[in-house]
Amino acid sequence: MTDLELLNLAGEARKRAYAPYSHFAVGAALLCADGSVYTGCNIENASFTPTVCAERTAFFKAVYDGKREFTAIAVVGGKEGDPDGTAFPCGVCRQVMAEFCTEAFRVITPEGSYSFGEILPHAFGGI
Repeated sequence: MTDLELLNLAGEARKRAYAPYSHFAVGAALLCADGSVYTGCNIENASFTPTVCAERTAFFKAVYDGKREFTAIAVVGGKEGDPDGTAFPCGVCRQVMAEFCTEAFRVITPEGSYSFGEILPHAFGGI
């Protein structure tokens, strides 16, 4: 799967976002090592803490289905009316990624592709 195809899937997922408070919609498309793709969108809550990001939605769907090896994630997001916005994973999402991804895992945005090691150097790992 090409980066552009993954970005397009993230853009489609973004259309499902529920962001009535921030008006910042995000979509993600997670590429598994076996070639399968899981998408996610951000889902907000008036009490902000239960809000979940698009990246974590995609990861949790994949993990639920037994996936544990991942190659890349495409992330597209921005304020309403910005169809090609760039959003990077938040700190919480980066920590979830650190649980499952190597430094070579790629984070793809409309601005470019970055290794996970570039966006989270010295990641805190599990046991």
